[in-house]
Amino acid sequence: MKIFIDIGHPAHVHYFRNFIKIMETKGHTFFVSARNRTIIHYLLDKYNIPFWDRGKGGNNFVGKFIYMLQADIKILKKAKEFKPDIFLSFASPYAAHVSKLTGKPHIALTDTDTAKLGILSFAPFTKYIITPKSFKKSFGIKHTRFDGFMELCYLRPQDFIPDNKIYKELGLKENEPYIIFRFVSWLANHDIGQFGFTKKSKIEFVKKINNRIKVFISSEGPLPNELEPFRIRVSPEKMHSVLYYANLYIGEGATMASECAMLGTPAIYVNSLTAGTIEEQENYGLLFSYRNIYGIIEKAEELLNNPSLKSDILSKRNKMLSDKINVNDFLIWLIDQYPDSLEILKNNPDYSLKFK
Repeated sequence: MKIFIDIGHPAHVHYFRNFIKIMETKGHTFFVSARNRTIIHYLLDKYNIPFWDRGKGGNNFVGKFIYMLQADIKILKKAKEFKPDIFLSFASPYAAHVSKLTGKPHIALTDTDTAKLGILSFAPFTKYIITPKSFKKSFGIKHTRFDGFMELCYLRPQDFIPDNKIYKELGLKENEPYIIFRFVSWLANHDIGQFGFTKKSKIEFVKKINNRIKVFISSEGPLPNELEPFRIRVSPEKMHSVLYYANLYIGEGATMASECAMLGTPAIYVNSLTAGTIEEQENYGLLFSYRNIYGIIEKAEELLNNPSLKSDILSKRNKMLSDKINVNDFLIWLIDQYPDSLEILKNNPDYSLKFK
């Protein structure tokens, strides 16, 4: 089978990298289009996944709309050359539009139920939509759910081995405590009108926490001058090891908060926007979700004062893992056996539980 995958975010590389390698051994071939973003291209190169650059994208509504038309035209041309049997993506409007134009099915994964504009851009043009069980919205007959999280495609203990050399790269002694702050750019469609930390609270919180424990900051955009020295400088593929060994994560990024939940690292998620997956992970006791900044410092102090915090979270993480399916195996079966797999799921929605 010839499979066209579109990638628009660094997390999408991780969602699909193991899937692509295993599917290639089964004889499937791929064409990967990727947004022009340095970290995306770096990760694709790092995992030896050939790709085609589809351009940068826009930063405002008008720019995004113009880019969407331009990208659709360019991707359509590439699709006509590649002649895919199927399009696969994580909520890509471009893959959805071009699939409709070429008459080929688009299977979309998504876990962001609050991304109303994003959903509107791909769902009407998509044949099948696959989401975690905790996804709140329903797409009717075209919708299939699985009991898991997207981050389990690459962060199950069987798939991820943390590298403790990260301490040396961070300039720390082995097992020296540290925490990670994460600030997002607020440029994504689902971030429009949302908020997390103010500039003042970023400076105040980082400096207060740093008086107690070493702080590193991961930030999508520029930082206030006072915080630039805290910016973390490690290769992108090593970030999961950084998160694994961290004593605590505090951030606006839902993806990193969920990654911490999969790794057994305590996380405080600070964002006016939530999602079904975040709420389920909170129900497992794996993270703590805040719609604003009030009470965060107190919660951070409470967590850092708990000497058994890490082992407590790891125990809860292991309970979660025992409940969830192997998402990668499920996805491989779904596409490898398409279209029969979708018929099976339509007749037996619980069939995915066989992949536990």
